[in-house]
Amino acid sequence: MTPTLTPPAGSLAGTAADERCDRCNAAGKLRLTLAGGSELVFCGHHANRYAEDLVKIAVQFTADPEFTWRGADMMSNSN
Repeated sequence: MTPTLTPPAGSLAGTAADERCDRCNAAGKLRLTLAGGSELVFCGHHANRYAEDLVKIAVQFTADPEFTWRGADMMSNSN
């Protein structure tokens, strides 16, 4: 088995300028990585609207530097 190092949540680069929300196609502000390795991107509105549910399925997140995601505190408390 090969060990994998995972950087702390929120420490990676933010979303790319051309990434769009998976829910409404607005500009992406939050990228979530799920346990299986797949990713979801959300705009600020949907990221905060579904924060309680998203922290249950995400293993890591990256956010636009100018965006404050309310799920960030919930993810840090769940570790």
